[in-house]
Amino acid sequence: MKKYRPNVAAVVLSSKYPEKVEILIAKRNDVDAWQFPQGGIDEGESEREALLRELKEEIGTDEVEVLAEMPEWQKYDFPKRIAKKMYPFDGQKQKYFLVKLKPNAKIDLNTEVPEFEDYKFVSLDEIFEYVKSFKRPVYKIVLDYFKRQGFL
Repeated sequence: MKKYRPNVAAVVLSSKYPEKVEILIAKRNDVDAWQFPQGGIDEGESEREALLRELKEEIGTDEVEVLAEMPEWQKYDFPKRIAKKMYPFDGQKQKYFLVKLKPNAKIDLNTEVPEFEDYKFVSLDEIFEYVKSFKRPVYKIVLDYFKRQGFL
C-alpha cells in the first residue's frame, strides 16, 4: 500500500485577472525545475490554512482571493531520485486551489527558508515550455479542470 503525503498546491493568477490570464510559475533553488507553489498540510491544519501558510512561506505573500478549489485530490509518485529523501512517503496527494493575487500583493522569494530562486507569469499555453517534470500530467488535469469550469 503506497503512502501519499497530504499537500496543497496553488495555481496563482496575477492581479490582472480576468482581463489577462497569467499564471505564476517559480523556479526551484535546489533543482532545475519550474512549478506551482505547493507544500505539506500540518497536523490539525485545514487545506485553506495550509494554502495560505505555504504561499506566505514560498512566495512571500498570502494576499490572495481563492476563486476555486478542485474537488478531487490529485496524486503522483515521486521519481526514484527523490523518493529516498521523502521517505516514508511514495508520493503526494494534492488539493489544488485557483487563487488570484490581490492588487497590493508583493511577491518576495527571499523568505525565511527560500525554496525558489526565480518566478514569472506565463500564459496557459506557455506553462509546459517550463514545467518538464513528473508533475506535468497532474498539471494538465488541474488546468483542464479550471478551464472547463470557465476560469482559464
